[in-house]
Amino acid sequence: MAPLAAGISAWGLMTGVAMVKSGMSVVEALAMTFLVYAGSSQLAAIPLIVAGAPIWVILATGFCVNLRFVVFSLHLRPYLMHLPRWRRLVNGYLTADLSYALFTRQFPTPGETPQQRHEQEAYLAGNYGVTWCSWMGTSVVGIVLANLIPSAWGLGFAGVLCLIGILCSLASTPARLMAALVAGAAAVAAYAFPLKLNIVAAIAAAVLAGFWLEHRLPRAWRGQAA
Repeated sequence: MAPLAAGISAWGLMTGVAMVKSGMSVVEALAMTFLVYAGSSQLAAIPLIVAGAPIWVILATGFCVNLRFVVFSLHLRPYLMHLPRWRRLVNGYLTADLSYALFTRQFPTPGETPQQRHEQEAYLAGNYGVTWCSWMGTSVVGIVLANLIPSAWGLGFAGVLCLIGILCSLASTPARLMAALVAGAAAVAAYAFPLKLNIVAAIAAAVLAGFWLEHRLPRAWRGQAA
């Protein structure tokens, strides 16, 4: 995770700056940083908050943007079900895109012995620690120094690069690649939708495409993890 920390830090810094420059107070921005802990959801919600969108639209957008974590949780369930509930909740809060991607690549199957399970949880904990500290530390710096960091620095591009890396690592089968392409096309086609609802439209289109492809493509094309 350490080589990826620079991109996470730049994204966190940019998100902290964006929250304060959108009109949120320092206390509100700090609360959002520590409680939400989801950069894409925060960035999707900020313009809706500024525009005075209804609370249900803000919550629905954040929910849809973070639906991928439901998939992450379902995949991680066999790895973590032996843990007490409070530790599973902590893992749920700390799970991030890159930590999930690296973990599933390192451990394709759940551990069967106590030693293997301990090793897997330790790997997760290490990645969580680097990700959380990188994100929180730079987000707080961005919030505190928001008025001193110009938007022209283009720090948001670091977040885009992180998401592109996640997309490339997870689009590992033809079915997943097609769903990603459908989502991208739908997001562009629906760009004129108000209140960033093109994101919701893209997610809905990708889910429908995924279900359709699941029943149409040969099993070899769907992949074992589809």
